[in-house]
Amino acid sequence: MKLRYILFATALAFTSCSDDFLNLTPDSELSANDFFETEEQFNQALSGVYAVLRSTVGESGFLMGEMRSDNTHYDYYAPDRGIHIVRRENIDDILDDSQNQWTNGYFNTCYAGIARANTIIDRIAEASIDETAKNRILGETKFLRAYFYFNLVRYFGEVPLYLTEVKKEDDAFLAKSSVEDVYKVIIEDAKDAIAKLENPKFPQNGRVSKGSASTLLAEIYMTRKDFTNALPLLKSVTTMGYSLLPVYSSIFETSNKNNAESIFEIQFMMGDQGQQSMFSYWFIPKSNNVELITGVVSNTLNYGGFNVPTDDMMRAYENGDTRKNASIGIAEGVIGSDGSFVIQAVKQSAGYVTPAGKIAKPFIKKYLHAHSRERNTDDNWPVYRYSNVLLMLSEALNETGASGEALTYLNMVRKRAGASLPLVNTTNKTQLANAIQKERRVELAFENHRWHDLVRTGKAIEVINAHGVEMKAKYGYLASNSYNLNQDRLIFPIPYLELQLNKLLTQNKGY
Repeated sequence: MKLRYILFATALAFTSCSDDFLNLTPDSELSANDFFETEEQFNQALSGVYAVLRSTVGESGFLMGEMRSDNTHYDYYAPDRGIHIVRRENIDDILDDSQNQWTNGYFNTCYAGIARANTIIDRIAEASIDETAKNRILGETKFLRAYFYFNLVRYFGEVPLYLTEVKKEDDAFLAKSSVEDVYKVIIEDAKDAIAKLENPKFPQNGRVSKGSASTLLAEIYMTRKDFTNALPLLKSVTTMGYSLLPVYSSIFETSNKNNAESIFEIQFMMGDQGQQSMFSYWFIPKSNNVELITGVVSNTLNYGGFNVPTDDMMRAYENGDTRKNASIGIAEGVIGSDGSFVIQAVKQSAGYVTPAGKIAKPFIKKYLHAHSRERNTDDNWPVYRYSNVLLMLSEALNETGASGEALTYLNMVRKRAGASLPLVNTTNKTQLANAIQKERRVELAFENHRWHDLVRTGKAIEVINAHGVEMKAKYGYLASNSYNLNQDRLIFPIPYLELQLNKLLTQNKGY
């Protein structure tokens, strides 16, 4: 629960770090009063804020950012109707409620990060450390607090604003703040981060930079439909040394972490440090043995089969688009005597046709790279890439009347995607807006942007309800009241336990 995270944030922030992987290692020898004194100690505490990011993508982020949209679904497995499975499915089907542990976990995780950030912000003001280091630490911390609140306000609407370290229980109970007030804080934090952080240095080390903060603030303005203020920020990022990698699939290679296209990615590291990723295992089919996919003998019946690309997503790729094979694979096989899926071959997704007598299950392969231990992978999670900036810039230019210039940035992304893809040449504002959103969908597929894009462009209700008609016609297990998206369900419910603990909170409408 959020209260627990707030009250113990200081203790949890005692960490050690490395520049490459922002390690999290608690130190029980120090108390809060004598810990926040040196630059090294503040860096350790900052690593504790970064560490929280892992839980925002490894557990719930893909459920809310991708499965809630028309991009992905799940592999229904009748023998396993455990609550942890059903509640993931409920998010996709828009049948979730305030007791869903996955959306509740996301809410609590964001506040854990905010609590740790607040402790740093409050205590560093009195610390006798180098001013340059102090500005960097504050800049990174303000970015992270803004990022957590940005996700909270987009997913949950009005939320409590904690802006100082909570030192006693009474301070932990706040009422919701308006969406406008939350955005004011987010914007000020992002602006402060931009002012305090330096331009990226290549090779990058995984920490946020002025480029990260500028991209965050630009997306905030885009979400607020303030394209005029987003434009200069996006243009500034194009001058900071970022570039598109020549080959799309290479962006996600574990040997290419924090590459020239990376603006902000969440750091993971395989091994015994507790920093490994495993989301690729969530995304592969349920099967007694997935060795043909992973290279590691493992059984995914209890946790695989989520974030499965939909038919509509598969159709979104044009012929010749190299991003399809880079992002999606096909597991081909048959149903075994026990009713489970037996994988017999792994195929490319582009141009694939299911042979007679076989079953084909698409899966996300963007994050699937060599590893030696089950559910212990080395893949980072991309939050902002340079191609995203180019597409946001194209959108902002189109929305502010510069459609001709917008084409330049849109077509930069398309050229990298495939030499045979035709360039977009329309300057009709509506047609170009549709082309940009289509491009965002395939370029940023499975990176947790689709749901937010649908909501901010006002297309979510129309697109998801139409998608639901197709899904219910195909899958008999879907409830008749699934995929009934309305204005209220554009945000998620406040966790039930929070409402019981904090009587100042009220539930979101529709829940």
